Amino acid sequence: MDDEKKARNIGIKGIALPKEVCKDIKCPFHGKLSIRGRLFEGKVISVKPTKTAVVEWQRRLYIPKYERFESRLSRVNAYAPTCLKIKVGDLVMISECRPISKTKRFVVIENKGAAQ
Repeated sequence: MDDEKKARNIGIKGIALPKEVCKDIKCPFHGKLSIRGRLFEGKVISVKPTKTAVVEWQRRLYIPKYERFESRLSRVNAYAPTCLKIKVGDLVMISECRPISKTKRFVVIENKGAAQ
């Protein structure tokens, strides 16, 4: 039997499967981690913690008193599987999953390359 394990379909259309194979049990493609809930797209601002990417994106919040919008930043810690090769400055797609650790409730599911 071949040691190479094929990437499994995670059930989201338009997500490219990773070309590399990893043996990570917490990888949604090669392990047993299931994803659910919301999807976000953001920029990686840090990869200092092991197997973790800090992802940040902008959102707009409406202020009824002033009838205006304000820009806010959302920042979350996401689990970064080794098969996706995440670097600082990459644009990534993250998805909600079960709690992996104290602060990680998201997992990176696609690396779209360097952000402009």
